Amino acid sequence: MNRAPLKRSRILHMALMGASDASGEAQASEEKPFLLRALQIALVVSLYWVTSISMVFLNKYLLDSPSLRLDTPIFVTFYQCLVTTLLCKGLSTLAACCPSFVDFPTLHLDLRVARSVLPLSVVFIGMITFNNLCLKYVGVAFYNVGRSLTTVFNVLLSYLLLKQTTSFYALLTCGIIIGGFWLGVDQEGAEGTLSWVGTLFGVLASLCVSLNAIYTKKVLPAVDGSIWRLTFYNNANACVLFLPLLLLLGELQALRSFAHLGSAHFWGMMTLGGLFGFAIGYVTGLQIKFTSPLTHNVSGTAKACAQTVLAVLYYEETKSFLWWTSNMMVLGGSSAYTWVRGWEMKKVQEEPSPKEGEKSPLGV
Repeated sequence: MNRAPLKRSRILHMALMGASDASGEAQASEEKPFLLRALQIALVVSLYWVTSISMVFLNKYLLDSPSLRLDTPIFVTFYQCLVTTLLCKGLSTLAACCPSFVDFPTLHLDLRVARSVLPLSVVFIGMITFNNLCLKYVGVAFYNVGRSLTTVFNVLLSYLLLKQTTSFYALLTCGIIIGGFWLGVDQEGAEGTLSWVGTLFGVLASLCVSLNAIYTKKVLPAVDGSIWRLTFYNNANACVLFLPLLLLLGELQALRSFAHLGSAHFWGMMTLGGLFGFAIGYVTGLQIKFTSPLTHNVSGTAKACAQTVLAVLYYEETKSFLWWTSNMMVLGGSSAYTWVRGWEMKKVQEEPSPKEGEKSPLGV
């Protein structure tokens, strides 16, 4: 029996809610030999790691390289959104011409849909802009700690906006993350490398990442549950909304005096950054599809650890024991939260529903 394809809307729901498709995974395991499946998973996870880490280092080069000296973070973000929009439209056209070779939804710019997606697009702009601004002002090694409060904001906003409560153990893991964040800030300050501006942008980026997850679930029906349609409209809206910011912040004027404006290498790096931005969405969904949301989160935590070590080695930095402790607290707390949520979801799924006429121990 052929396995039903996993819809991207289901993938996003699984990623946001922390529920795994256990039956689908078991069926896939039965259909494919173990070695083949292990090889596929290894390749997909490796692709996710390479894409994500490369994107961070490339963005750091574009935003804060002494050789470029380009002080236009909004333009860099705008250009990456433009590349993603053009890629989506190009793949849609290619799919219409060669449907047997390319599987991609048909994309037509509908102003009514664009208006429906607009509130999410504003949050999306904040997320990618604050991410890049954080990376501009802090080192790659501290970047993970600077943006580590996403889980905490997820819990807080779930309660404030969705009235969803969180278990004691999950709250305990959030406490570990907050402790690791403050210890990391303290150690960056002790080493004289702390940027309060960059740290603030990191906190704002974490808030926007959490808001983005919440509003994505609300907006998905407007694009028929298609992640690619949502990606297209989000980035198209962002391109339009970035234009007045470029004028107000004077970045277009700064570009005119930029020494490497006519350099093919510069535009090649800019375009490559846009390609990575497009690819990260695809490989994230791919990793969830071939593993599970829980495994994806664990892989992301391990990737962040590897990224931190690579940054310290690449930039030849020396860090204290307490600095490394702060990173381990953040990574450990994030992993523990993922495990606790996965365990709670599994427990809920395994609990039999009460029979009609019977009451639960809570009297409900």
